[in-house]
Amino acid sequence: MLERYLKMISQSRVYEVASETPLVLAGQLSARLGNTVWMKREDLQPVHSFKLRGAYNKLASLSAEDCRKGVIAASAGNHAQGVALAARTRGIKALIVMPVTTPSIKVESVRQLGARIKLSGDTYDEAYTKAAEIAETRGMAFIHPYDDPLVIAGQGTIALEILREHQGDLHAIFVPVGGGGLIAGIAVCVKALQPTVKVIGVEPDEAPCMHEALQRGRRVRLKQVGIFADGVAVRQVGKEPFRIARKYVDEVILVSTDEICAAIKDIFDECRSVVEPAGALAIAGMKHYVERTGISGAELVAINSGANINFDRLRHVSERAEIGEHREALLAVTIPEQPGSFRRFCRALGRRGITEFNYRYADAQQAHIFAGVQLKGGNEEREQLVRQLRDTGYPVEDLTNSEIAKLHIRYMVGGRVPGLTDEVLYRFQFPERPGALLTFLTSMGKRWNISLFHYRNHGADYGRVLVGIQVPRGSRKEFRRFLDDLGYLYWEETDSRAYNLFLGGS
Repeated sequence: MLERYLKMISQSRVYEVASETPLVLAGQLSARLGNTVWMKREDLQPVHSFKLRGAYNKLASLSAEDCRKGVIAASAGNHAQGVALAARTRGIKALIVMPVTTPSIKVESVRQLGARIKLSGDTYDEAYTKAAEIAETRGMAFIHPYDDPLVIAGQGTIALEILREHQGDLHAIFVPVGGGGLIAGIAVCVKALQPTVKVIGVEPDEAPCMHEALQRGRRVRLKQVGIFADGVAVRQVGKEPFRIARKYVDEVILVSTDEICAAIKDIFDECRSVVEPAGALAIAGMKHYVERTGISGAELVAINSGANINFDRLRHVSERAEIGEHREALLAVTIPEQPGSFRRFCRALGRRGITEFNYRYADAQQAHIFAGVQLKGGNEEREQLVRQLRDTGYPVEDLTNSEIAKLHIRYMVGGRVPGLTDEVLYRFQFPERPGALLTFLTSMGKRWNISLFHYRNHGADYGRVLVGIQVPRGSRKEFRRFLDDLGYLYWEETDSRAYNLFLGGS
């Protein structure tokens, strides 16, 4: 098998359209992980994904009759772009069936490359079924995204480039896994030429089709898959990739959404490229592997497989990256409902930066705070902080790993409060630096009670803060003097329509 595939890989015609991408040293990650980290930049391909290699190699092998009838493919995006560009290059008509959930950036890219598009189903598998029906009805050549030896061979050219570019001993290559075509091509090439190099697959923990197949010794069909990393959202690995993986893949690592988001940020910090979630899987898996094994001083390669990400998805990525890097803790803390409690709580946190602070008055005895806190020491510091707060007398719940807290609760702290009196609402701009919140609370002292607080650090120069404060009418002048002396920009929103509709006391 190895010799046959190695011959197919070496004879692949990918360079008629694909680029030989660079192997780039990731200096910051190398320093952090204690290993030499290299990134194979497949995000720099003409369609910003490695998929062009396998697609073109397959199309280049078609007969004249197949070319005349046209080709069809099913894809969540990257394979579609590869097929579309390959077909345009060779003058072949192409029809691409894509799930309706495909990011718009990928749909538009395929359309611009000249292929016709049909949206069908919510997942790749449903689109695949539809494409297979059309292929049979119209006699079109079906270009499979991963379960085809010629496609696998085309992807395997990446391994040839890595082994040619990298000098010295290489410990492992980390490969994102969806249907398995990429890792199959990498594995047969690496094991044929340098069998001591580990080939390690990486999958999202919500789409572990190869991991489950290798665990059970047979292909399995997952009941459902998460689509955050849509490029690898596959329910079942291909027959040929699985046959190869069983023999030549060393292991498959599963990573969380937070770890993927953190890896996207890592890649951006290294090379100012924003990869898609599937494109960051290899870096996420590499970090996971280094933490698990404690390996140091090794040469490690990760394949950045694609950079087709919808711009609006970056909001979610930025929210989760800090947690994925273990640089933020999300805590639910109960404090007394009395003036000065916020200030005492902030002092208990020490000089740590506060990334989020959400609160709404609930009753006269206790206040429940949703707080985000910056960490420098990872999970150990988070556990220490929780113990420290509990020892100080604060009931604390650690919500850092709670999906409902990260996805929903943090945005829902608020609402109307029956019987709340004398509340005024203000927007502030706080300087985005440690201590700005404590300065505000210290200046206010115990004169007025905070009844609403909402703040989230978004990386800007100034933090945008919304504060509700109970200020009896007799002390309004004193309160305005306090605001003027504070020196922060502020705007009163007590008469705001949005406030009175959703937050104002009933």
